[in-house]
Amino acid sequence: MYAIVTIAGQQFKVEKDRKVFVHRLDAEEGASVEFNQVLLVEDGGSVKVGAPVLEGAKVTAKVLAHLKGEKVIVFKKKRRKGYKKKNGHRQSFSQIQIEGIQI
Repeated sequence: MYAIVTIAGQQFKVEKDRKVFVHRLDAEEGASVEFNQVLLVEDGGSVKVGAPVLEGAKVTAKVLAHLKGEKVIVFKKKRRKGYKKKNGHRQSFSQIQIEGIQI
């Protein structure tokens, strides 16, 4: 059984007990969160598709940790002008574990 769900503006294919990295959520570590924007559910060969979401379907998950991704270097340069700029960025993520899918 799997589902396609919208979490923090992105779509993920989730299954029970799968760990997923999503954009930072406003929840404490160890807290349980619920996602109601379920777009598709597959259960034993039968597929249910929402238009745009399935009514009454939800995915529950547990927040495992809040962490940062690897550093991305942004380097800008204009040749022959003496212009160089170097910036770095680390994206904030939350690691969640899917606990269940209800239809």
